[in-house]
Amino acid sequence: MAATGSNVEEIRNRVVLEEFGVKNVHTTDFPGNYPGFQDGWDMKTFQKNFRIDVVHLDENNIEFDMVGIDAAIANAFRRILLAEVPTMAIEKVFIYNNTSIVQDEVLAHRLGLVPIKADPRLFEYKNIAEEFGEQEASEIDTIQLQLKIKCSRNPRASKDSSDPRELYLNHIVYSKDINWVPLGNQADVFADSRIGAVHDDIVIAQLRPGQELDVVMHCVKGIGKDHAKFSPVATASYRLLPDITLMEQVEGEKAERLKRCFSRGVIDLEDVHGKKVAKVVNSRLDTCSREVLRHKDLKNLVKLGRVRDHFISMSPCFHERRIKLKCSLAPNMAKTKELCNPCAILGTLTLGVGSSRPTRQCSEPFFFNDL
Repeated sequence: MAATGSNVEEIRNRVVLEEFGVKNVHTTDFPGNYPGFQDGWDMKTFQKNFRIDVVHLDENNIEFDMVGIDAAIANAFRRILLAEVPTMAIEKVFIYNNTSIVQDEVLAHRLGLVPIKADPRLFEYKNIAEEFGEQEASEIDTIQLQLKIKCSRNPRASKDSSDPRELYLNHIVYSKDINWVPLGNQADVFADSRIGAVHDDIVIAQLRPGQELDVVMHCVKGIGKDHAKFSPVATASYRLLPDITLMEQVEGEKAERLKRCFSRGVIDLEDVHGKKVAKVVNSRLDTCSREVLRHKDLKNLVKLGRVRDHFISMSPCFHERRIKLKCSLAPNMAKTKELCNPCAILGTLTLGVGSSRPTRQCSEPFFFNDL
């Protein structure tokens, strides 16, 4: 039966969560589907409605909202962030001495997965012929690192001690023991930045007195599509913005139970004329568990849904991007524009960081700290 009147907006814009199913999961706002709605593609309308808002940003995580797009585009952003945004990672490991219990190939593998702190924008991609050839590393495409460490007994250790941390020196090899060896003019170019491992406490191997490691590593520029070690994020995910509507005023004991049915911070209780009244304060915190629908006296008091074109994206970053912000959206957009070039859909995308921040065109890769 055709949708009419009051429920047409809900069908177009909301995914409805019910007790035994989910409704309106398919996109239906295409031209001619709804009388009275002009759903044809319009660039000005798209530019007006589409926006990206940065909600949370710290050294290890970024959370941002993408509003006004379809799931296919949101997923394209996620996949490009995982597989197309370049970073620097260890590609070649030259082992000159390894007397530890860790085999050479295992040691090389462990070193290759250590995230490296260096700005990939300042390096060129290494030529494939050079990569598999015998040409020397160049300062424009390679970072050279060295790990040289030897375990010895601690002469000051107590005779009664059995703790390896007291008995031995350098018995645990950490990523902080990896040192940068500048090539060419890199010492001058990167004078203000420290190239090395992102985290200092990554355990690489354990040694005993007399055992040592002497390793040289070459880092090159690459993308996650080639190998996961180049991916700048640990996981990139998105979810639709939850939409919670109270159908009537909920008071007293029911309000208390209603609050407990949702994630912390979603429902709050207000004092209205001496009564506790439930109020939705932050629906984005909800996990959409639908716990409230298990209670017969509560399930008809609330309507659960998700906003179809509002995506909450989260990207915890383990591969520090060598700048203040680890995860870049604008290079992501630039790559999206490149992949969609025949359609020219994303040719004029702008990025707005909150309502009070300026916007700029994404014709060239840039990072948020450039704004």
